[in-house]
Amino acid sequence: MGAAREDELISSQARRHTISELLRRTARRMPDKTAVICGELSWSYRQFDEVCDQLSRGIGSLDVKPGDRVALLARNSHAFAAMRYAVARAGAVLVPINFMLNAQEIGYILRHSGARVLCTDSGMADTARAAAKLDTSVEHFVWLPSLRASEPADGMITFDTLLARGAAAPAASVEIPNDALAQILYTSGTESLPKGAMLTHDAVIAQYASCVAACEFKPTDIMVHAMPMFHCAQLDVFVGPMVQLGATNIIIDAPVPETVFDLIERYQATSFFAPPTVWIALLRSPAFDPARLRSLSKAYYGASIMPVAVLMEMQERLPQVRFWNLYGQTEIAPTATILGPEDQIRKAGSAGKPVLNVETRVIDEFGNDVAIGEVGEIVHRSPQLMIGYFRDEERTAQAFEGGWFHSGDLGVLDDEGYLTVVDRKKDMIKSGGENVASREVEEAIYLLDGVSEVAVIGLADPRWIEAVTAIIVPRSGVTLTEEEVIAHCKSKLAGFKSPKRVIFAEALPRNPSGKILKRDLRRVYEATASQAAE
Repeated sequence: MGAAREDELISSQARRHTISELLRRTARRMPDKTAVICGELSWSYRQFDEVCDQLSRGIGSLDVKPGDRVALLARNSHAFAAMRYAVARAGAVLVPINFMLNAQEIGYILRHSGARVLCTDSGMADTARAAAKLDTSVEHFVWLPSLRASEPADGMITFDTLLARGAAAPAASVEIPNDALAQILYTSGTESLPKGAMLTHDAVIAQYASCVAACEFKPTDIMVHAMPMFHCAQLDVFVGPMVQLGATNIIIDAPVPETVFDLIERYQATSFFAPPTVWIALLRSPAFDPARLRSLSKAYYGASIMPVAVLMEMQERLPQVRFWNLYGQTEIAPTATILGPEDQIRKAGSAGKPVLNVETRVIDEFGNDVAIGEVGEIVHRSPQLMIGYFRDEERTAQAFEGGWFHSGDLGVLDDEGYLTVVDRKKDMIKSGGENVASREVEEAIYLLDGVSEVAVIGLADPRWIEAVTAIIVPRSGVTLTEEEVIAHCKSKLAGFKSPKRVIFAEALPRNPSGKILKRDLRRVYEATASQAAE
């Protein structure tokens, strides 16, 4: 090796700034601070770092080399959190998988990513095995303990075994450049096969800095993590920055209202994140009691748009809590803009302004900035952005056309530079030749007493091409009629924006990150609409 190359490697080691380094530094700054609480388990930062060190060497015993992919198909747990940092420390690439997918869908992600190791828990073990058989590269299964009572799955390497292997293995130095690939996150695949967004260590860490600056995260924070950590919102907006700062992280595997309330009260938690659908469920829970949430001072929402009426109700019932709205997507690691507490009412419904490391524009089809108040596509430039879609040069080129990342979201900027997300391109309804933003109709319907949740979609119609259709979940004990809803909307909106049909449902389908699955609603109700039109 030449002297210049050797000097380069030495300086690279001294400048190392990867995801696993953040945990190591926190452990050295505050070794005895409580890092993780999960069920009855509690780790200090020293213990958390030691566990991740052993796990990383245990992963090495599986012949996993830097750049190899390690998939995680499991619910939240202390083991999930540890694997996240251990995989990074081993120089491998994390592939978190949505546990609500079926075996065929999981098999596609495993096959496409080329994952050699699949970590799972007892609740997912059968599905994991079935998916791995579908022409994948999976060679090893690792069983992770969970918060749900279970026994290790037969034939899988247990979490404890991997720890023991790591404890017995000699320390190894793995070269991990700051711009090395850290994770591949697969998008939901609403219109086509899922895309694997490739995010580097430095991209994810740039996003941490943006979140710390805008969300007022502190080492004194005590945060309950309830949303799935396979999703970048909980994993990278909250868990990652909190670990970097040295906050205390309480991990649960589902946002069950009674459990959330109990843990906030028990540990005097200060911070909590949930999408609007979960905040609505918390507000409507019979167990909701503001007195039990007195320690809560910071609350965050995102993943989908918060109805203004619900936001007003939350602020009224939790007056001591300051709220932040976070907007973004997987490809930008994922936070792009934030609306802070001081603007929640003044700019209600807005996604706020770009965060520290993001530049945002709203453009027309030719790449020109649209005028203030006009609708266009939201595009970004940022070091937080993915480096591309894994094994998909064509869609990568499309996403970065013109040197900006194209979000696929439609938005408007006001005269103060605040962004409002109007809709996804695919969710814009074309009714009678006019564009109708589903969000605008949903906001109007939420003003009607008795509405718990609503989703507005376009359904095929011989007269309107697409008929504005509202699917509504009424509040318990409340009776609403189609005529009442349409009359209310016509009093708030132009006639062409008002629903042509209203459907009442017991619940709305949504993914684990809280987003309502409008594609599922369109699929379910399209047949009904066709029959009604005949």
